[in-house]
Amino acid sequence: MSIFNSAKKIIPGLLLCILIAQLGVFLGKFVPSIGGAPLAIFLGLIAGNTFAKSTIFAPGSKFSESDLLSYSIVLLGGTLSISTILQLGVSGIAFILLQMTLTIALTMFIGKKLGFSKHFRALMASGNAVCGSSAIGASSPVINAEDNDKGISITIVNLIGTMLMFALIPIASYLYNFETLQTSALLGGILQSVGQVIAAGSMVNHNVLEMATIFKIVRIVFLVVVVLWLSREFNNKELEIDTEFALEEEAYSKQKNKISIPWYIIGFFILCILFSFGLIPSEISKTFKLISSKFEIVALAGIGMRVNISELVKQGPKASLYGLLVGLSQIFIAIILIKIFI
Repeated sequence: MSIFNSAKKIIPGLLLCILIAQLGVFLGKFVPSIGGAPLAIFLGLIAGNTFAKSTIFAPGSKFSESDLLSYSIVLLGGTLSISTILQLGVSGIAFILLQMTLTIALTMFIGKKLGFSKHFRALMASGNAVCGSSAIGASSPVINAEDNDKGISITIVNLIGTMLMFALIPIASYLYNFETLQTSALLGGILQSVGQVIAAGSMVNHNVLEMATIFKIVRIVFLVVVVLWLSREFNNKELEIDTEFALEEEAYSKQKNKISIPWYIIGFFILCILFSFGLIPSEISKTFKLISSKFEIVALAGIGMRVNISELVKQGPKASLYGLLVGLSQIFIAIILIKIFI
């Protein structure tokens, strides 16, 4: 019964996301230079901040943004071989590690100069360096962050990421003429969420979409390292001073679950390995690719619907400036590192 009720709640928002996605694809045929993906996000953003602000659409847009996108990533693994992933090479991994490290360092530094708390700066650092709201959610319990800091950081990171999603396209065109590896490194190394990477990649071409997603997935794999570093940095002794063993075990279990690699990353690599060894026939792989692309466009509509512009205004100019400065820093760092490593 609970599954039925959950499905019932999801349907209104999901149907609206599907409708927006289809409208985006239709309009994209008339403006191929833009394409259906960014139009789906843009239409979703308009809908989510006007006539679709009702909470009745929230479960469905959340399902589209998170669940459908996760399924899409898993299916994408069934279309890529290990040899494609290995194109990143040692230099690609080095680029990602340095990009993440310098993003964390600069985010902490800029936030300190602007007078933000260490906890808030840490959430902004993990969100920008790794994978947006997912990284913030994983980091929050480790550093004992307040709910208010968590909410504000998620809002700022997501909104700045959405702005960068569009801003990086002309930069990639000017600097790299949309060369696959360099453009993919720029998009996959900077953008905060997987959805933003997929949307930006789709504005260029399918090869960039695939490779940028791989760059992003490698960043997500390092989420565990970032969260463990934060745990050490904040010297979290909560588990040591807990007097009840049962509660201690429960708290440890929850913390451990928070820093595990997301299931869709594991699913992606499993299908990738199966495809590489020829265990997934080409016809099935083509079906995976088709379904994945359909899920992507609906997920992007959901992402647009969940961008709350009024929330950005509420945070005030100081928090917005923080996010903007971090975003500009990420671009600057990435351009330098791409010149060195890619």
